[in-house]
Amino acid sequence: MPDIQLPSDGDLSNTHFPDGFFWGTATASYQVEGAWKEDGKGESIWDRYSHSTGKVKGGDTGDVACDWHHRYREDIALMKRLNQKSCRFSIARPRILPTGSATVNQRGLDHYNRFVDALLEVGIRPSCTLYHWDLPQAIEDQGGWATREIVSVFADYAGIAAKTLGDRVTTWAVFNEPWVFTFLGYFLGIDAPGRSGDDVFLRAAHNVNLAQGEAFRAIKAASTKAEVGGAYSMYPGTPKSDSEADRAATTRFHALINLYFLNTAIQGEYPKAFVGEPPYELMGFRPGDDKIMQVPLDWIGINYYSRRIVFSDSGQGFSQKYAHFGMASGSDGPTTYSGWEVWPRGL
Repeated sequence: MPDIQLPSDGDLSNTHFPDGFFWGTATASYQVEGAWKEDGKGESIWDRYSHSTGKVKGGDTGDVACDWHHRYREDIALMKRLNQKSCRFSIARPRILPTGSATVNQRGLDHYNRFVDALLEVGIRPSCTLYHWDLPQAIEDQGGWATREIVSVFADYAGIAAKTLGDRVTTWAVFNEPWVFTFLGYFLGIDAPGRSGDDVFLRAAHNVNLAQGEAFRAIKAASTKAEVGGAYSMYPGTPKSDSEADRAATTRFHALINLYFLNTAIQGEYPKAFVGEPPYELMGFRPGDDKIMQVPLDWIGINYYSRRIVFSDSGQGFSQKYAHFGMASGSDGPTTYSGWEVWPRGL
């Protein structure tokens, strides 16, 4: 994608985005599809989690959501009216592999085939995310991301998806925000599947890094047209003070929060995020894993929300315990409904 050159004086009146720039929309399957148990779809961890009492505010679920599964043609018409040129969507894995592996649900594959064709009919580029957090519950029941066996199963799924859609879909994201779904789902336990613990999170995160590499290769093997990358949540860190300790803590923050799933692909090794060596034993790291993780990503996606104020801290939380930093939201800009500081310059 070409660079966008902005004027130094701040006057944007004559600024134009270059040829080849795509304005687009993005969705996640669980957030929009609905039809949670139709056409052979299996249960996902978010189906189970949202149906568990007390897990989601107001008892909301994705059972219907935007009803995108039934009304996607109306949605595409709205995209066309908005002059959108690209649509990033995710596949609900339980819709095509109800139990996570083995038998393929052809009705699910047919649905995504129709959706991709409908986008192309109106000149919108389809961009596919393989995993936007809705793991089949059957796989979670076997240990989910904390179990190493998930790596090969995920690669098989990636190959099936790419073989089915790869003649028309050329842009693929393996994961959306791997830090978020592993940390919130397997450490804090406030997202699906609601598990927690240092060892659970570290194993899950390492298996996601392995799966990223294996899925990359599976997609490439299935489609010669594929350009494969991932979407990573990025939070720029601002040191709380100019002290050497806070500045060093901010460097570790950047490595742990922003590079943990990116450096592994680009360099084949974990970034220098920890005080001392990474906890390889807790992670389940094996000889040769560096080669599995390392892949030449074709592109990198950044999801940017806000920044963090970072300070040196060796307390009992995960980041304090392993990387000796604490963090807080900024307070100089306005805040969103959820309390996030609006800080555009952080991008």
